[in-house]
Amino acid sequence: MPQRDSSFRDPSGFVFQRNRTLYRQINRSYREEYDALMSSLLYEELVASKRLIPHIETRLEPEDPAVAYKVIQPVAIPFISYPYEWAFSQLKHAALLTLNIQQTAMKYGMSLKDASAYNIQFYQGQPIFIDTLSFERYREGEPWVAYRQFCQHFLAPLALMAYTDIRLSQLLRVYIDGIPLDLARKLLPRRTLFRFSLLLHLHLHAASFSHFAKKTETVSTRSVMSRQAMLGLIDSLASGIRGLRWRPAGTEWAEYYHDTNYSTGAFQQKHEFVAACLDELQPANVWDIGANTGEFSRLASARQIPTVAFDSDPAAVEQAYLTARKSGDTYLLPLLLDLTNPSPAQGWHHQERQSLQDRAPADLAFALALIHHLAIGNNVPFRQIARFFSAICRALIIEFVPKTDSQVQRLLITRKDVFDDYTQEAFERAFQERFHIKHSIQMQESERRLYLITVR
Repeated sequence: MPQRDSSFRDPSGFVFQRNRTLYRQINRSYREEYDALMSSLLYEELVASKRLIPHIETRLEPEDPAVAYKVIQPVAIPFISYPYEWAFSQLKHAALLTLNIQQTAMKYGMSLKDASAYNIQFYQGQPIFIDTLSFERYREGEPWVAYRQFCQHFLAPLALMAYTDIRLSQLLRVYIDGIPLDLARKLLPRRTLFRFSLLLHLHLHAASFSHFAKKTETVSTRSVMSRQAMLGLIDSLASGIRGLRWRPAGTEWAEYYHDTNYSTGAFQQKHEFVAACLDELQPANVWDIGANTGEFSRLASARQIPTVAFDSDPAAVEQAYLTARKSGDTYLLPLLLDLTNPSPAQGWHHQERQSLQDRAPADLAFALALIHHLAIGNNVPFRQIARFFSAICRALIIEFVPKTDSQVQRLLITRKDVFDDYTQEAFERAFQERFHIKHSIQMQESERRLYLITVR
């Protein structure tokens, strides 16, 4: 199986799979640092507080015995997500966790040698650090080697999202090593110069790096930093991150359920149909594509089914995440996804970050009130839609929204209706090429129809 991660960049070790189980080889070059981590009690504290993914040491034959020290088996994360798929608050919480771990590590004479956002995943409703090999022994007087990386991976994108435009989170798809500070500096409004944390950690940081980069002679940018100064730096970054806020309002679908043509009876019927399908299939996991704020996703997560709720609206994803946090929902993972341009396989050799389809299939997917956005809003033919869903799931709950529906009419207001084949008959014909219709019901007081279909 191809290695779908960036661990090959780390000389300390790498991730590999054997018999569909994830392992990590620790190389001899990291032996002293690993032993220091495990003997310092830092590992126990971070695992006990659910800030670090636990692992066990195994006797498995190493993948590369010539350089191996140990092989560990970490707890598997059900769904791997990436920073460019996260809501604002997810990235913010991941940033604060990274800084908190650095503070805790220093109590035990350790430090993080990198502060990549990709070291964080969301597990049981919370951000968790997954890179056991990121720790090194703290050396008095040395600056935090991961400072610039933290600013590029967390502070820069969060500042751009908060002060410029929430959609600038997608720059993380382009710059997978973090948003360059000089670029962030140019895109941020002038008023951020009057926020001390942003002035210091972004504007002046970017300017100083640019100054040294232009020098022709060799210049050392490393300076002596006391432990107290290091802790002050971490506190300053944490204060700056906590001060960044974004209120999710004004985007297209965040208020969807307050602007819909469902009657109370039809909405309840839709709930009951989805719930009955979940109880019948008892899927191992669920993907809700076009989940909005997670209204129907929570029917699955409430049944303790790991559920990923995808939506293209940052406000909807933000609301879904904050709702899950507030309610203690540990089975729901809201993520940002534009289905017409989903997350690609990218990085070196297209192997570092997985595409959406690489992470498939889901046992069950939802496509509720979505088909018209794809077929009419984005001109995707029914057969292409059916082909896509047959590749990402084993079963599908899908809602057909007819052309007479007010939501479809809204899409047609500003464009010519060239969709003569947008009919229920054409929809069923296209999907039956790849799916078997298991159940179907007509919704009350509506021309919409719900289907449970399974891949042939």
